[in-house]
Amino acid sequence: MSDVDLTDLEAFAAVARARSFRSVARLRGVSASSLSEALRRLETRLGVRLLNRTTRSVTPTEAGQRLLERLSPALSEVAAALDAVNGFRDSPTGTLRLNVPTAVARLVLPPIIGPFLAAHPGIALEVTTEDSFVDVLAAGFDAGVRYDERLEKDMIAVPIGPRVQRFLVAGAPAYLAAHGRPSHPTDLLNHACIRHRFASGVMHPWEFERDGEIVKITPTARVIANNIDLEISAAIQGLGLIATFEGFIEQELKSGALVPVLEDWLQPFSGPVLYYQSRRHMPAPLRAFVDFIKKRPSPEIAPVALSG
Repeated sequence: MSDVDLTDLEAFAAVARARSFRSVARLRGVSASSLSEALRRLETRLGVRLLNRTTRSVTPTEAGQRLLERLSPALSEVAAALDAVNGFRDSPTGTLRLNVPTAVARLVLPPIIGPFLAAHPGIALEVTTEDSFVDVLAAGFDAGVRYDERLEKDMIAVPIGPRVQRFLVAGAPAYLAAHGRPSHPTDLLNHACIRHRFASGVMHPWEFERDGEIVKITPTARVIANNIDLEISAAIQGLGLIATFEGFIEQELKSGALVPVLEDWLQPFSGPVLYYQSRRHMPAPLRAFVDFIKKRPSPEIAPVALSG
């Protein structure tokens, strides 16, 4: 079996962990058919089926699962051995793959990635934006960023970006003049609202807290979208009240195009964390990124100074 291609083994491991040809192909910038061909070569060489493939799912066979369990540590060791060469460079090289939510891609990463890449010219950065929680290792990412998530025991979490952020509910002055300002979260049930639907199909309830009292409501949606720019535009046009990250509407708040309401019910929450597996060899690009954000001051998001 010494003539088994290492790249075919790596392709099998990636697809078996992600249980998807398409997601691995998209991440690696190759075609799904090329990965499928690699799997066919490997299965032919070994004389056993490794993956059960249907139009809807990809799952390891018993033989495939056994191979994956034994192969994963070996591939990690190979990656570690090759990556050790980076220690002899003035600056590490390689690709850093991150999976982050939309809020992080828009509000947290922009001021970080420029200085980081300038400090490490040999590193390329690939960022995938996804609001659902994913198994970053199975999907082929080096690390993920999330808000206040439950992490597995073998994960390390490092704060990234502002340590405090908050949601705001806001509306256009003309809308508030016509419909009044809510004074309690339950008043929102009598207002038109702009709701965000995630890729999973979920629309989260709006949650409020003041003096230990927690209120969750599911307001009536006048506009539903999965694009924050459209949602902000709808709010500016007076189509309803929007609930979103303060940073998303910072300019609109400063200009007076949107006005916050129920501010005493909207408590700050902890900022995002970068997380990665502690038991896995840390690739040089990820190590460089972790060191960079640990040394970087963490800005606090202060309330926006409003016009007028």
